[in-house]
Amino acid sequence: MSNKTRAIMKRLLTVLLSSLLCLTAALAGSGAKALTVGADIAPQDILQFYWTYDASTYPPRYQRYRFFVEDGKHLFFHETREGDHWPLTEADASVTGQMELTADEWQAFLDCLSGGTAVQWEDPILDGDAGPFLFLYWQGDGGVSHGFSFASRGESAAFEDLCEVLKEREMAAR
Repeated sequence: MSNKTRAIMKRLLTVLLSSLLCLTAALAGSGAKALTVGADIAPQDILQFYWTYDASTYPPRYQRYRFFVEDGKHLFFHETREGDHWPLTEADASVTGQMELTADEWQAFLDCLSGGTAVQWEDPILDGDAGPFLFLYWQGDGGVSHGFSFASRGESAAFEDLCEVLKEREMAAR
């Protein structure tokens, strides 16, 4: 199987798992109301967003992306962990980086979240599911963890593409 075919299959699997996670959260029936970015959550109020994939496959895979606001700056963080054991820990981080985003990059991030929904999260561990796990925090969220679901697979794929571009730019800038 070619690297390109593997990459496509990996993306499709990630999107499928993300959709399954969204469906599982929706069916969990916690009774919490889904809040929509752009309608219930103002984009300018978004403070932090995590996307984490953590698989116990062999070899194990771990990738985290974080978008956040600190001291009025919009920042992007990424971390890749690699190793031959599971669980992978911070000591296994092989690539990490952080950079300040331009206004256009932050807007591209917000565009990916637009129309997505956040629901109070009760149990982030789903019987060994690798994720991705998505969490959104904003001003006025009451300090509660909210699981996030993209509005569509297209937005999910656009988000992952944006993260890869930003990760490559940050690494090239070193």
